[in-house]
Amino acid sequence: MSDEGALLFARYAYPPNELGYCGPPDASALLRADVPGGIARRAREFEGAWCYLEFLAETAGVADPLDPYVVEAYWVGNGLLERADPAALVQRMRERFRGQSCGTWREAGDAARAHHSFQVFDVYPWAGLLGPAGNPTALNVLDRCRVRTGEVRAVQGEGAVVRSRPLVWDPDRAAVAPGPALCETVRWSIGGRSLIPAPAPGDLVALHWDWVCDVITEEQRAWIETLERHRLRQLPAPAG
Repeated sequence: MSDEGALLFARYAYPPNELGYCGPPDASALLRADVPGGIARRAREFEGAWCYLEFLAETAGVADPLDPYVVEAYWVGNGLLERADPAALVQRMRERFRGQSCGTWREAGDAARAHHSFQVFDVYPWAGLLGPAGNPTALNVLDRCRVRTGEVRAVQGEGAVVRSRPLVWDPDRAAVAPGPALCETVRWSIGGRSLIPAPAPGDLVALHWDWVCDVITEEQRAWIETLERHRLRQLPAPAG
């Protein structure tokens, strides 16, 4: 399997693994850039993400679910998503997650995407828990769990101040939307371990929970933000 793809996977998968939300124990192993083979073995234990990666690899006609283009498609987005059949994705998920009753993914139809935003907003139950008033706990989890974009304003040791747009509740539309940009403090390294060089002020970055996953291009930012807008438009109106 691709060492480059394994490291790219780890950059985005580390923060939820550290919090115990997905993947095997000992998240610090994902920060062992010197042992990409170990990261690749651990990636298979991320049940949700691995399903998408296998599906995207088949779509791309490659044998390696950790091919860098495949991994980028899932976490960030790229042209591979446009080749993936939404109906085939939903069918694959019906087979793999037949015991999972939450979420709206079964009815997604042509809106289904093999992207992390689909996992967050359609597969996880949190969007359905927003309710008619925008439950703050559900909103916070959706905000942190998505991959979002930001701009580095300052770097302080293993932390960075990043300006990004948190999700907010729009009471007029009873819907979730990106709010005004705010500064937040996040980490790019822990205990001297990181999978990226130190970011610099002005860098565009991808964020997951309180972690800087990578320095990204304008094109990658557009993919992340466009796919998120697409997902938010698909959210059903909250029951009230």
